[in-house]
Amino acid sequence: MDPDLLLTIGVVFLLITIPSLLSAWTDGRFPRLAALVVLAGAGLIATAANNKPTGYMVSEVPNIMMSVIGRYLN
Repeated sequence: MDPDLLLTIGVVFLLITIPSLLSAWTDGRFPRLAALVVLAGAGLIATAANNKPTGYMVSEVPNIMMSVIGRYLN
């Protein structure tokens, strides 16, 4: 798979879990599903970083995500 796509999916997974983590924290319960999604997102990001020979810089991530979104929507 394309490492840029893996990175984009991983970042989206991490962003999606924020409301679930906050909800579980305020209700005083353990965020089981959110923890699994965080692990999946981190795994996708790690796989993307390992598959790209030059790696990623944090400043490149927004441009990479926009190019992936544009590639699949166009």
